[in-house]
Amino acid sequence: MEKQISAPRADGVRTAILSSRFESIARKMQNTLFRTARSGILNTAHDFSCVILTPDCRLLAAAESLPSHTLTGPDIMCRTVKRYHPDLKAGDCFLHNSPYEGNSHAADHCLIVPVIDAGGTLRFFVLAKAHQADCGNAKPTTYVADVADVYEEGALIFSAAKIQSDYKDNEDLIRMCRARIRVSEQWWGDYLATLGAVRIGERELLALGGEVGWEALEDYAEDWFDYSEKKMVDAIARLPSGKRTVYTAHDPFPGVPEGIPITADVEIDSEGAMIRVDLTRNPDCTPTGLNLTEGTSSSAAMVAIFNGLIDHTVPVNAGSFRRVEIRLRENCCVGIPRHPASCSVATTNLADRVSNPVQRAIAEIAPGFGMAETGPIMPPGMGVISGRDPRHENEPFVNQVHIGVTGGAGTPVTDGFLFIIHAGNAGMCHIDSIEVDELHHPLYVAGREMQVDTEGAGTFRGAPSIRAEFGPIEDCTMKVLYTADGSKNVALGAQGGGPGAPSRALKAEKDGSLTTLPPCYGAALLPGETIVSYSAGGGGYGSPLKRAAERVLADVKDGWISPERAREVYGVVVTGSRADDSLTIDAAATGETRARLSAEKTGAA
Repeated sequence: MEKQISAPRADGVRTAILSSRFESIARKMQNTLFRTARSGILNTAHDFSCVILTPDCRLLAAAESLPSHTLTGPDIMCRTVKRYHPDLKAGDCFLHNSPYEGNSHAADHCLIVPVIDAGGTLRFFVLAKAHQADCGNAKPTTYVADVADVYEEGALIFSAAKIQSDYKDNEDLIRMCRARIRVSEQWWGDYLATLGAVRIGERELLALGGEVGWEALEDYAEDWFDYSEKKMVDAIARLPSGKRTVYTAHDPFPGVPEGIPITADVEIDSEGAMIRVDLTRNPDCTPTGLNLTEGTSSSAAMVAIFNGLIDHTVPVNAGSFRRVEIRLRENCCVGIPRHPASCSVATTNLADRVSNPVQRAIAEIAPGFGMAETGPIMPPGMGVISGRDPRHENEPFVNQVHIGVTGGAGTPVTDGFLFIIHAGNAGMCHIDSIEVDELHHPLYVAGREMQVDTEGAGTFRGAPSIRAEFGPIEDCTMKVLYTADGSKNVALGAQGGGPGAPSRALKAEKDGSLTTLPPCYGAALLPGETIVSYSAGGGGYGSPLKRAAERVLADVKDGWISPERAREVYGVVVTGSRADDSLTIDAAATGETRARLSAEKTGAA
């Protein structure tokens, strides 16, 4: 494919101004949802996304949305709305969460509104995707991995269902959700928050069209896509051409006792300005809830590409997407699922097992680009808690918590993002406030702390693990459901970087004894019992012997690595004590140690 880009139809200043206007509209949508949602997964963890698409369903603006939600999927979902509802009208709104038609997983309820001008012409789509605390699953969790199919999963599935006409609710659908969802009032509040977001987007776009004219906005969209494509062309041109095949595997799991091997074939075509990822050489859909959707399969590869470019001036939209090709196949666990395969956990576990090898492949092809692997996902520290709250007349509660997750991967220019949570959301979700969690739920957090010597060592290290311990308050029982990966297959480093530590899950009994828990579990906790979660550490990038000694010293001072690890892995000899703040580098001993370790490594190679 040639690198030629169309000549712009408008001046750059106007394009920049309109780009800012569209991003501000997407941010208004997000701010509305964030400030008015009821469930903690939305108003604390920020697990939602708001986007604007063109009338032909191309992603135009996404503000601070989750990549796993938005890079691919909204386009498919809006095309689904057009296919089932060709006569769109002002006041329409559609509820869509079908994993077989573009959505991420059933727990992500999407509201889609066509923006229709006064003359009845479709001008844009606005879409808000909000992760639900409960979506009607057979178990009180939005992540059900140990199921054979969607029937066993049990979630309500809506395929472009019209939930509003002429701005009025379809009470039939509302009753269905209220009857099936355990925390119906919480769902209702989240529905209203999401509805407010899309209606504000609709209002603002209609006002913008009236202000500058619809033709000007059409020209802007094409100019913005062309500019974005050119930025992507320039970014790819900085990389060498090459191909790599990288392998990884999800841990053994109920339904897949040998685990799930994943292969990613990655090609950088610098001259043709294309990056291609082939995921077709992977297993068929599995009898688990781990299968990816078309949207999450593509988005998982694309987030690794955009991160791996190390150029965040490239706009993320349908224009830059022209230079990325993702090959998928039907009935593949990291491809396009066929009904009735369950995709309950499609945003996290296997999605990260696509992102990680792609970003590591870029690092192998192009040193100075790409990333190491991000820590595998979903320890109990981000499990779904449920039960009845004795403080509020035993009302049921269900919510996902983000009490303790780290895992950021080392990059060519930075240490791992400490609280990235996982590769697919790229750090856009938030870690919970302990005080807010304890206020909202009958939950007691016994503590959380970083774990020493758990980082993937490197010139730029991965994030260390975090330990989190929590359980129910007195007079309360609590179930914690989680679907952890990474206790066996850890995050690998890139360009000589080391692996991160594995994840772990334990139950602390009333007598203080600890019981090791399996990777997929629903732990029922009684008062006085807690669950102990260790998140996975992130992989390191580059040789640890090349890490700046001052950075190693800072990590020792922070208690993230021990003096012994500093000496044996990084070759940095630290003297003194943390107790009296006298830690310092022995420069002469460090030079000798690094020379010895380097020679040993060279000899071993």
